Amino acid sequence: MNSKRITIDNDLKKAFHIRKEVFVEEQGVPLKDEFDEFDTLNEFSEHILVYYNEQPVGTGRVRWVDGFGKLERICILEPYRKFGLGKVIIKALEVIAEEKRISQVKLHGQTQAEGFYKKLGYQTSSSIFMEDGIPHILMKKDLSTKKL
Repeated sequence: MNSKRITIDNDLKKAFHIRKEVFVEEQGVPLKDEFDEFDTLNEFSEHILVYYNEQPVGTGRVRWVDGFGKLERICILEPYRKFGLGKVIIKALEVIAEEKRISQVKLHGQTQAEGFYKKLGYQTSSSIFMEDGIPHILMKKDLSTKKL
């Protein structure tokens, strides 16, 4: 299990393949809603891949929104969801935010994953809202108060 920042288009295509399989095919998110202007290699967002047995099986991105690092597009292929890879993705994205001197992060978490994010120190900051037909909540974390 390891993660790496995406720096080449070929790796970005691998991340897109994972996102398409999870969000579009499995969860029914419209293809036109899944991909956006932040799906490029530029200064506005950073993407990662997470590997299991040297195979890319998960991905996520972080972008900079109103002083926050916004964690997005976090997903893992279904057969690999019980190996702790979600935590690997979140921690890698938090490290990127810290390197950019961003101490506050937020995400729109699917309500079924709220407990997972709470275990990683995120606090629920909104009522339930719908995004692409799936119930979500806003969750936030202050990275400057990490326990040593």
